[in-house]
Amino acid sequence: MSLEELNQRVKHDLSCIAFGGPAWVKPASHPEGHVYDVVIVGGGQSGLGAAFGLFRERIYNVLVIDENPEGLEGPWDTYARMITLRTPKHLSSIDLGVPSLTFRAWWEAQHGPEGWEQVDKIPRGQWMNYLRWFRQVLALPVQNGRKLTLVEPLGDGLHRLHLEVSGATAPESILARKVVLATGIQGGGEWHVPRMVSERLPKSRYAHTSEHVDFEVLKGKRIGILGGGASAFDNANHALTEGVAEVHVFVRRDRLPAVNPIRQMEVSGMIERYHTLPDADKYAVISHFFKFNQPPTNDTYQRAAAWPGFRLHLGSPWLDTAEEGGEVRVTTPKGSFGFDFLIISTGLLSDLALRPELRLLEPHAARWKDLYQAPPETANPLLDAHPYLTPGFALTARGEEGKQLLHGVFIFNYSALASCGLSASAISGTRNAVPKLAAAIADQLFLDSRAETLESFFAYQEEEFKG
Repeated sequence: MSLEELNQRVKHDLSCIAFGGPAWVKPASHPEGHVYDVVIVGGGQSGLGAAFGLFRERIYNVLVIDENPEGLEGPWDTYARMITLRTPKHLSSIDLGVPSLTFRAWWEAQHGPEGWEQVDKIPRGQWMNYLRWFRQVLALPVQNGRKLTLVEPLGDGLHRLHLEVSGATAPESILARKVVLATGIQGGGEWHVPRMVSERLPKSRYAHTSEHVDFEVLKGKRIGILGGGASAFDNANHALTEGVAEVHVFVRRDRLPAVNPIRQMEVSGMIERYHTLPDADKYAVISHFFKFNQPPTNDTYQRAAAWPGFRLHLGSPWLDTAEEGGEVRVTTPKGSFGFDFLIISTGLLSDLALRPELRLLEPHAARWKDLYQAPPETANPLLDAHPYLTPGFALTARGEEGKQLLHGVFIFNYSALASCGLSASAISGTRNAVPKLAAAIADQLFLDSRAETLESFFAYQEEEFKG
């Protein structure tokens, strides 16, 4: 089978499930111009999946925007530096159960069934190529080069989205009834850099793993990496591959994390049924989840450790950093080390207050700390700062004042973890999360027009029987 043949198979499969049926949402009007029923912010895997899910609900007045150039959405061809995905290859995701839309079908169309059998883990670059194909074959409405700068609630069931548009001399705005923030790992907060780095060193001396690193100028140099999770080893291996002379990975624990709780969640029903748990159980689950950094895959660790320039320092948290004598000095309980550059792999903070585009909304948005008081043995301030969402990813308000302002805003990024479990920004959870999101948006749109819909139903008099 070729890709052209697969494209035809996709059309046939979608026709078999009556995809593309008549729209049911009545259009809204506004003096400023067109009103989208849904605007999805983010054109990566979560945004594309959300758009497809809405189409499955026969909601088509949808726009997806992304700040990046076309084909560079998400991390896969920008800052992700792993060789393969960490997710088992057999798990499906944004295909939503349509076999011809799976990565496997796309791969076999080019390499055959034997080629699929030879795949251990999905190559990172090929996953991005699959996403590009997915967007194209479904003709999803994505506009690139559009960065959201502000969500402005208008108080009448609408939101004005202020945008910076690449190449434009002036900002633009669009109107939406529903807004989905499919903004990835960092979209609910920001990447975390410890103050002993950000306040003690010039920015030219360090980068977070989410940022661009010019490895060309670091050839033959020494790099220190802070963090013991999978991303730290991805970056170590990539740096050594690019010609860096030495890479030292510093881990505060005495042992590398060995358990990956995601693997248990994938087979236990935890992903699919997480939304049924009471708050106390949800909190305990994610608090436990936070105790484990996602470990590197065995092949990633082995690739990094095989380099003669690789050094691993266990039980070695950074106590201080300083720029001295033309190098960066890192102090640990086991000594001081000098480097030319530092890479920070310390995760992220989830807090809506860190997102400037949400500054009109976040004061009204409930966090977990507002609605649940955790017992001391599980309390976690990082978890407490997560937004408290409905099972359908909608923001909830701290009080009556915020209900109207927050109505129609959905958080489909990593900060949904506490409320909705492994869902957005995790390939393992996407297939189950997207239908919940799409159904919740459809429910809101339906109830927003409840009176008009019921009036139309009761007034319906079209005769079907002609006998």
